Amino acid sequence: MIVSLVYRVTRKLLSVPAVLLRRRVAEDAEILVLRHENAVLRRQLAAPVRYEPADRLWFAAVSSLIPRRRWAEVFPVTPGTLLDWHRRLVARRWDYSKRRCRPGRPPTAPAIKELVLRLAEENPRWGCRRIQGELARLGHQVGASTVWQILTAAGAGPAPRRNGPSWREFLTAQADGIIACDFLHIDLVDLRRVYALVFLEHGTRRLHIAGVTAHPTAQWTVQRARNLTADLGVRFESLRFVLRDRDSKYTESFDAVFASEGIETLKTAPRSPRMNARCERVIGTLRRELLDHLLLLNEAHARGVLDVYAVHYNGHRPHQARGQLPPLAQERPAPSTDLTAHRLLRTRVLGGVVNEYRYVA
Repeated sequence: MIVSLVYRVTRKLLSVPAVLLRRRVAEDAEILVLRHENAVLRRQLAAPVRYEPADRLWFAAVSSLIPRRRWAEVFPVTPGTLLDWHRRLVARRWDYSKRRCRPGRPPTAPAIKELVLRLAEENPRWGCRRIQGELARLGHQVGASTVWQILTAAGAGPAPRRNGPSWREFLTAQADGIIACDFLHIDLVDLRRVYALVFLEHGTRRLHIAGVTAHPTAQWTVQRARNLTADLGVRFESLRFVLRDRDSKYTESFDAVFASEGIETLKTAPRSPRMNARCERVIGTLRRELLDHLLLLNEAHARGVLDVYAVHYNGHRPHQARGQLPPLAQERPAPSTDLTAHRLLRTRVLGGVVNEYRYVA
């Protein structure tokens, strides 16, 4: 813009002598061109001749004072080059590509792009228009085509269900209807090993010790499943899935016990304990809080210890997933405003391996 303005002003100033003094105008202009050419040559000496933008502007401006038929004799470049310089200056005059305010649709704010990708990730079944509607509800007016472009550029499909539900998503959505099971091995004081069958309800985190034996067989496992269904009774109707691994002790008869109650069996992948992560976690809790601190004599001793701990686990132990409430608790106790008015009572469980605390009424 500035270069074009200087060029136009120069041409106007040089046209003044042409109007006032008609004589020898062309000769004087030729002298100006030759002098400038000499200055360019002195500046570059033996280097190849290179014309700066200011040189091109000067030659193009002075060309209006010299007849076109003499351009080839006066100027160091061809007439075509001179005209090309002039065309470039005119084109630059009307070039708006480098201006600050460009025409067209304004770019989408980065915060909006991040919000679109977050909604698409957290809601895989939402399409472009559903995401557009949620953005409008949040006060962001964005078109459906813009949402489509953002998702496509990020490599996320704009159609619903971009990917299958992961195990984490599935287990979270179906937590209230899942009961998981797994085997826990226990080493006795005489180095014999026994096994306990553990069940855990995902929704309530309630722990069930189905049995302890030194020789877990398929028939023993089936009988433990039958005993569990009898103990749960009506509460079993709220369950929809039983999650287990591919151990050979889980047979078709084991699955049939749950199928008779309308419960579908879900099998984890081979050697994938994280697919049954909640049951693995409760087994780790049993080891850290109980089994690593006791010497167990036999199967009956192990079963008694596990049953006592299960009562503590279900009735007293807080759980982060339930807002620090025990599995069997329905509401949080009212906080005490005066701590000195009530005496704190400690209950020793299993000889003090585990402690329970309550305020005396």
